[in-house]
Amino acid sequence: MSTPRPNALRLETLWNPPADGKEFSYALRLKNLGSEPLSNFSLCVSGPGRVDPAGRVEGATVSQRLSNFTEFRPPADFVLGAGETWTISVYALSWQFRHWTDGATSAYLALSDGSTIVLGIEPTRSSVSNAALKRGAEIYPVPANAPVQISVIPWPNHVAVASRRPLPAGFAPQAQSTEGEAAAKGFAALVDHLFAVEGIGRTEAEGAVPVILRDAAGFGPEAYRLSFDEENLTVEASSRTGFLYGLVTLGQIWRGARLHPGVFQFPGAGEIVDEPAMGWRGLHLDVARQFYGAAEVKKLLAVLAWNKLNRFHWHLSDDEAWRVEIDAYPALTEIGAWRGHGLAVPPLLGSSPARTGGYYSKAVIREIVAQAKSFGIEIVPEIDMPGHCYAMQQAIPELRDPAEKGSYYSVQGFPDNCINPVREQTYEIVETILSELIELFPFKVIHLGADEVPLGAWSGSPAALDRLRTVAGDAVADAHAQRLNVVTNTHGADDIHGSGAAILQAEFLERVQRFLASKGCITGGWEEAAHGDVIDKEKSYLCSWRNVEVSAELAERGYQMVVCPGQVYYLDMALRPDWDEPGASWAGNSDAEKLYNFDPVGGWTAAQKQKLLGIQACIWSEPMTDRAVFDRLVFPRISGLAETGWTKPSAKSWERFKALAGLMPLLYGLQQS
Repeated sequence: MSTPRPNALRLETLWNPPADGKEFSYALRLKNLGSEPLSNFSLCVSGPGRVDPAGRVEGATVSQRLSNFTEFRPPADFVLGAGETWTISVYALSWQFRHWTDGATSAYLALSDGSTIVLGIEPTRSSVSNAALKRGAEIYPVPANAPVQISVIPWPNHVAVASRRPLPAGFAPQAQSTEGEAAAKGFAALVDHLFAVEGIGRTEAEGAVPVILRDAAGFGPEAYRLSFDEENLTVEASSRTGFLYGLVTLGQIWRGARLHPGVFQFPGAGEIVDEPAMGWRGLHLDVARQFYGAAEVKKLLAVLAWNKLNRFHWHLSDDEAWRVEIDAYPALTEIGAWRGHGLAVPPLLGSSPARTGGYYSKAVIREIVAQAKSFGIEIVPEIDMPGHCYAMQQAIPELRDPAEKGSYYSVQGFPDNCINPVREQTYEIVETILSELIELFPFKVIHLGADEVPLGAWSGSPAALDRLRTVAGDAVADAHAQRLNVVTNTHGADDIHGSGAAILQAEFLERVQRFLASKGCITGGWEEAAHGDVIDKEKSYLCSWRNVEVSAELAERGYQMVVCPGQVYYLDMALRPDWDEPGASWAGNSDAEKLYNFDPVGGWTAAQKQKLLGIQACIWSEPMTDRAVFDRLVFPRISGLAETGWTKPSAKSWERFKALAGLMPLLYGLQQS
C-alpha cells in the first residue's frame, strides 16, 4: 500500500459549543483526497487546546499526550480509503474553546516506519460563527480633526508649543557630552530599525536641521526639556536616556507632521517638559512557547524605546523550551531548545514534526543587551523555577529525585515539572547556571519565576517527604504524600500557600535568593514567590498577575511591586470574546480602550503606593504561532500601557490616544485582514 502525497491529505477541525442541552465537542476530520488508501498511522496535533486523555474520545484513542500535544490512534486495522474521511470527536478538554486559536495549529501523521507527513491545516472553525477570522493589528486611522496639534505617545507632562514652521528634512543631533553622544548614536540606531527610509536621521550635508543636546542639572534620570524656536531645536537633559527620550518625542512630532500635514504641525515655538510617572515601564516576552529570533527581539526593543518603555523581561525558559546558552550544561540547548517528533520535547503549540526551535548564544545576548542599553532599556532575564522546568529536566535529569515515583501535573499538563528543592545537586546546578546568567545581564536583576508550582509537587519524592517531616512534622509530610496524581485545569487553582509544596518552594527560593544577593543581584518573582514570606523584601520585587487586590495586599506586606494583572495587561488575552478574535481567554478579554483606562493602583492606599515600582505588560506566546496574531494582540495595547506608565492620570485622554495610536510602529507591520 503506497503512501498518499501530503497535498492529498487535509485536516479540518470544528468546535461545537454546548447548546440545547448537548455537550460540547471538538471534531477533527482527516480527509484523504488522493487515490491511494492510508493505513498504519497515527494523527498528531498540537494546541494550545489540551485533550484530556482520561476523557471520552470517539473514533480514536489517545496514545500519547503531553500538555497540548496529542497523538490519536485509529481503531485496529483501520484503513482510510481514497475519498474517505476519518472523524474524531473529543468530549474532554482542559477548557472549552472560545477563540479560533484555541484549536490545533499544527498536525502531522506518524507512520509505522518512523516517518511523518505534515498536514495542511486550516484554523479551527466554530459551528456557530461564520465570521472572517481576524489577524493583524487593528487599524486606528488618524482623524481629519485630531484633538491635539502634535503627535506624541506617551503624552508629555507639560506641552506649551505654538505656531508652525516648515518641516525639517531630518535631524542631526549635536552632542556636548559623552552622554549626549551616546544618545545620538542610540537614536540613529533606533530610527534605522523602525523608519530607515523616512529620513528622520540625516546629516547636515543632507539638509538636516541641527538639534543641540545640552547638559543641564536638575533633571531626573529620564527627564528632558525640548525647546522649539525658528532658529534652534534643543534637548536639555542630565542623562543619556533623557536625551534619547527628547529625541524620540521630536521624531514622533516630525513623523506626524510629515505623514499627516493637514492634521499635525511641527512647532515653531515653545517647549515640552517631560518625565515619567512610574520608574518601571515594562514588557515581558515569552520566547519559550514560541521562539523569536535575534532580529525580532532587536526590533521589538526598538518598538519599546519608541514607546519610552524601559524594562524588557525576557522569559527564557519554561516547560516547552530552554533558550539561553550555558557553557557548563550544553545539553540545555542541545536538548531543551528543540522540539520535534521523537525528540525529548515533542511538537507543541504549532511546532512541526521536524526539529524546530532555537536559542540565544552568549554572543547574541551581549549584542541584544548592548542595544537595549543604548535604547534606555534594562533587560531582566527569567529562568522559571522550581516549576515550569520540564524542558530543563529533559536536559539535566539530575534535577529530579531518582527515587521519585508517581506523577503530579502542572496546570498546563506537564508531569513532574518541578526541580527537586531538597537535593544538594539541584543547588550546584542552579547556582552554576545563574552565575553564567549574571555575567550576561549587567542590570543584575534576575527573575526566578516561582509561579504555578502544582499542589502535588514532589509528593512522590522520598527525599522531599523526609525534609517535610524534619521541618513541618509527620502530619504535613503524610498529607503531602497523598497529593500524588493531582491534576489542575485552571490557572490559579493550585494555590499551594500553606501546603507541603509551598514549604519546600519557600526553602528553595530563600536559598537561591541568598545566593543572588551574594552576587549583588535583586531577585524577581511572580506573586507566588511570596509564599512563606521568606525572601528578603529589600532585595526582591514581585510581579503580581492575578488582580490589583492581590498586588495591593502584597504591597501592604512590604513587597516592592510591578503590577501586571492578567485580566488587562496579559497581551495574549483576546481583545473581545468573539470566536473570530485570536488569543487566550482564561483571564478574560481586554481591548485597547479597556487597557488604556485601567487604573493599576485602583483602591491602593498611600502607603501601598510607596511600594509600587511600576507596571508591565506580558506577552505569553502560546496563541501566537501566526505573527499576524502577534501584531493584533500587542498593538496598540502596548502603547496604551506605555502612556499609563508615563503620563499623569489627570493628563490621559482616550480620544487623544486613539487619534495618535495609528502612527506607532508595529513589529511585523501586519494590519487587520
